[in-house]
Amino acid sequence: MSMSKNSRRQFITKSAATASALAFPLIAGAQPKTIKIGVLHPVTGALAYSGQQCREGALMAIEDINKAGGIKSLGGAKIEALLGDAQSSPQAGSAEVEKMNEAGVSAIVGAFASAICLATTQTAAKYNLPHIVDVGVADQIVERGLKNTFRFGPGYRKCAEVAVANLHVLNTAAGKPAKTVMIIHEESLFGTGTANLLARELPGYGYEVKEIIKHANPTRDFNNIVLRMKAVNPDIVIPANYYNEYALLVRTMQQQKVTPKAIFSVLGGAASSYKFVKEFPDAANGIIDCNHWFNPKDKRSQELKKRVEAKGLFFSYEIFMTYTSMRLLADAIDRAKSTDRAAIIDALNKSEFSDHIMPYGATKFVNGQNQGAQPLMTQVYKNDIKVIIPREYREIDPVFPLKA
Repeated sequence: MSMSKNSRRQFITKSAATASALAFPLIAGAQPKTIKIGVLHPVTGALAYSGQQCREGALMAIEDINKAGGIKSLGGAKIEALLGDAQSSPQAGSAEVEKMNEAGVSAIVGAFASAICLATTQTAAKYNLPHIVDVGVADQIVERGLKNTFRFGPGYRKCAEVAVANLHVLNTAAGKPAKTVMIIHEESLFGTGTANLLARELPGYGYEVKEIIKHANPTRDFNNIVLRMKAVNPDIVIPANYYNEYALLVRTMQQQKVTPKAIFSVLGGAASSYKFVKEFPDAANGIIDCNHWFNPKDKRSQELKKRVEAKGLFFSYEIFMTYTSMRLLADAIDRAKSTDRAAIIDALNKSEFSDHIMPYGATKFVNGQNQGAQPLMTQVYKNDIKVIIPREYREIDPVFPLKA
């Protein structure tokens, strides 16, 4: 096995450290061992922006956990991140899980995209390796009976149901101006699954789904899709895609002067993104989204947001979902009083983790899904993002329809 210069240097310093510890056993006192956690995200490829944001959230959480004294029940043991790159592909994600398992991680947090999470949780299950899903919204992830898999946030069925029910409330209050819908979605598990759920839910509320259009990742040109939109002229456009495609779609609509009564997103990749609002304020204005969102009434949300912005980053759902998922895992390890995988899985099953900034209450897992997890509805308003539904988290009254 050839060693890189770096790892050789680390090996030599580690050996030297071990030797001195053996020679003077009484001086330093026994340091608690570190706890290795796999942090696995698509930090290169089409999903790199989101993957890098997720990684940042995980590392900020680890920093906070370690600063606050590490895992108390294990003598203050510190968490050590083992970073993996899923390269925006399920196969690469699985290969990273194999490596992390070999390296002896106690658990994995990741891996953002649904299709990647589907693969990484399955691979981790072979080794009874606890895997916390930070974002991955496809419900298949937690419906295969995998005992190692835990999702802290809501799945796309819950998000679609909440979105359609709230659309109906808004539309009814406005005198039902919107009757027709067009859905634009990305082609992978997340977009396709979300579109299918919406197509099933909407007719029950009396909406006509005029057209469902899928596109590849990446897509660099939405002119034809928007021309089609012009022809169909739907009252409501529902996009379900990742950041780049979402931003480009909405900007193309703006350029071609396509103005539906509402752009109503379900898990829209850019709709409730401060990056999008800053880069394209006019295109973003008024967009409604049903998505992962923090509790705006919890002052710790604003503190974390300020810290993220001080690093020159945007406070996106990737950051706060992965941040909170890592905190959830640390809580479970602390209660397990062990780095043993089975013990951590048991502690996660019994989790009542509530020391977080999400609008969920205490965590309760049933078949790996957190029962209290829910999306919030936000709207872009005056170059900011505000919660409009549900009422207990509301910051502004919703504006619907946008174009009277």
